[in-house]
Amino acid sequence: MDCSHIQFCDRKSKIDLKQLQELFKLAAFWAQERQIEDLAIAIANSEPAISVWDGDRMIGFARATSDGIYRGTIWDVVIHPDYQGAGLGRKLVQTVLSHPRLSRVERVYLMTTHQQKFYERIGFEENQSTTMVLHNPLLVSQIPAQELPVEVSIEF
Repeated sequence: MDCSHIQFCDRKSKIDLKQLQELFKLAAFWAQERQIEDLAIAIANSEPAISVWDGDRMIGFARATSDGIYRGTIWDVVIHPDYQGAGLGRKLVQTVLSHPRLSRVERVYLMTTHQQKFYERIGFEENQSTTMVLHNPLLVSQIPAQELPVEVSIEF
């Protein structure tokens, strides 16, 4: 497949949330039910958020969060099935890793269910020792107002 015309974009304003939602429904089993409003929040709190385009068609996406120096996490790597196998997934992950918010980070994490070999070819290693998860049973909106901190002060 000739991918010379494929464009990678780091401008969040270019991300078409409807196309992203459709891409997730098609190619990302973990993100089938994501709502547009929630996608907007996730993207707003991510840096970078990289979209991949074939003309006006979004064919790929990935995002990351990071403190900029010690830790970062890559999220939601997806390539449209029609474009898989052409090296675009590798280039997408490398584009995320080379972004200034991640390029100096000591450790970059990601979670994957079935794509370990793909990420190993990029340089990731399996890590059994640091993975934990908290399934948050409460949403902030469900916490009674009297239990929320009124003021938080951090001094250095």
